[in-house]
Amino acid sequence: MRYNQVKDLIEWATGYHGRMARQYSAGAEQAEHERLAMALTYLADSELKMKTGLEALFHDGSDHREVLEIWFDDSSDFPQPPELDALAKQSVAGSIDELTETAVESHRKLQSLYEHRASRAKIEPEETFFSALAEGHNAEARKLVASMQEFDDI
Repeated sequence: MRYNQVKDLIEWATGYHGRMARQYSAGAEQAEHERLAMALTYLADSELKMKTGLEALFHDGSDHREVLEIWFDDSSDFPQPPELDALAKQSVAGSIDELTETAVESHRKLQSLYEHRASRAKIEPEETFFSALAEGHNAEARKLVASMQEFDDI
C-alpha cells in the first residue's frame, strides 16, 4: 500500500519492536553463555520499552492525534521497512559484538525512516514528531553501545 497515515507507520514500528523483543527473548532462552543471555534479555527489555512508548502515543491525550491522522505518500523505493523486517527474522544468538551490530543497525534504520518522514513533513508538528522519534533512536543506539560494552567486559 502506497498511501498511509502516520498512525499506520507507528503501528508498524510498534509491531517491529515487539517482534525484535520476542526474537531477543527467544535467543536469551537458547543462549549457552550467561553473558549472552543477559545481553539478549537487556535488548528484549529495551525493545519492549520502545514498543510501550510508541503505544502510548495513541493514548497519551496529547496533540499527537493531529499528526497521527496525517496521510502521506510513501513511494516503494524507500527500503527501511523491508530491511528492518529482514533484521527481525535473522538469528541473533551469536556474540555480544554481533548482537550490538544488529541492534545498532536496527536503531539506525528506524532513525533513517523517521528522518525521512521528517524531511517530507507537510506541517511543523509532523516534522517535530518525526525528528523527536529519530533523535530518540539516535540516543538509544548510543546507550545501547555503552551498555553492550559493559556486558562484554563482565
